[in-house]
Amino acid sequence: MNCTVCGNPLLFDRVVFHCSCGAFVHAYCWDEHVVQAHQPSFEIGAVNLDGEFIARESKVEEQVSGAQASEEPGSEDQSSEEEITPLLE
Repeated sequence: MNCTVCGNPLLFDRVVFHCSCGAFVHAYCWDEHVVQAHQPSFEIGAVNLDGEFIARESKVEEQVSGAQASEEPGSEDQSSEEEITPLLE
């Protein structure tokens, strides 16, 4: 049996994760599997010294705006450019 992410064999004496979607992956491939296969919503940002999270980019907003753009008539002809917020200012 092989890992669904990297394709390398799953060794019997190593930790293997079995996802609810049915995939078997190495422990070190788990993060990549979740991001690629399940595409969870997340925010990218920073934490200040007071422990407050400041979002710089949000995948939730991109998914919502993408769904709204696809519902508009005639939006298929327009090429959409994603707006990328720089991580470092």
